[in-house]
Amino acid sequence: MAIDIIMPQLGESTAEGTIVKWLVATGAHVEKDQTLLEVETDKVALEIPSPESGSLTEILIQEGETVPVGTPIARLNVVSLTEKSDAVPQPMSDGPKDSETTNLSESDPHHHLSSAVKHLAQEHGVDLSTVQGTGGGGRITIRDVRALIAKKQESQPNPANGKARTTAQEPTSQDTVLPLSTMRQTIAERMTNSRKTAAHVTTVFEADFSTIEPIRKNLKLTYLAFVVHAVAHALKTHPMVNTSWNDAGIVMKKEINIGIAVALDDGLLVPVIRHADQKDVSHLGEDIADLAQRARAKQLNPDEVQGGTFTITNHGSMGSLMGTPIINQPETAILGFGAVQKRPVAINDAIAIRPMAYLSLSFDHRVIDGATADQFMQTVKRFIESQEW
Repeated sequence: MAIDIIMPQLGESTAEGTIVKWLVATGAHVEKDQTLLEVETDKVALEIPSPESGSLTEILIQEGETVPVGTPIARLNVVSLTEKSDAVPQPMSDGPKDSETTNLSESDPHHHLSSAVKHLAQEHGVDLSTVQGTGGGGRITIRDVRALIAKKQESQPNPANGKARTTAQEPTSQDTVLPLSTMRQTIAERMTNSRKTAAHVTTVFEADFSTIEPIRKNLKLTYLAFVVHAVAHALKTHPMVNTSWNDAGIVMKKEINIGIAVALDDGLLVPVIRHADQKDVSHLGEDIADLAQRARAKQLNPDEVQGGTFTITNHGSMGSLMGTPIINQPETAILGFGAVQKRPVAINDAIAIRPMAYLSLSFDHRVIDGATADQFMQTVKRFIESQEW
């Protein structure tokens, strides 16, 4: 019996997904729950398992293609238990052929355009009739649109000198050009959009982690768990920081859902700790470890990277002392947590060695002013240095 493998629903607000990599070749035998492929959305990367044991008879959507939820992406011939024992794994082929997707494009490259393609084209004024599709059956992919946008930008005159804009240095024959992944392209667009949208300002505070040091060691927790706990407390005290900008007004968020930036080999994800203000530091530590591990294993539920109201980025885990992070839209602020280092500080007119760290807050000056941002950071600092643990 043959069944269709379809692009799954990858979250309530996600309407499509991009095929990143097929891990099984056409004709290969697969077991139930064996990973078939990797899929990315604008929010998360996921591994898609096989729903049944059987043989992968057709791959319908190629790597790099973006298709709507519910689109058939492959066909699986489900085998019985007796047939299963006779199945022989096949070596990986060179990948799916263009002819395997023509049934979706219906020989028209403008048929079944994804919403991401349409949105990007509209945003940059791209006439899709001029785009040469490179997807199956000539289907236009989001990479095709981005390539045309980049080409147009390079050819546009520079207002400063009237000359055509060029890259700082063209690649030579000795250079290697790494193709942009969907995740990297999404990060680039979001970060650029955030800088264009929000009025970024950064304020920096220094905190003494001496008080929490013995508790942290006793509970075997990271410093980050304590910072999340302090931020959750401060967001309750200063609700204007737990907001987002809207043309109709400032949206006050009822829930405190803190996103934790997790670095991956090829990008960045921000899984969200929901109701962070309702959890103690031990539970926060467990959530942080679990979300980070599953983010790196591409096992997050799409809903776990949505609904954040504030973000923390722990750049100190790589040794960085101070940073000016970019706001995760549509949030109002993001906190950067630098490395905790022992250094000399003045305590009651004497020099002491204390574990210190810099905490930076990038905030949207459209929503809050410097006084509000600094009051919020003072609350975070006092909580970290207090005896309330």
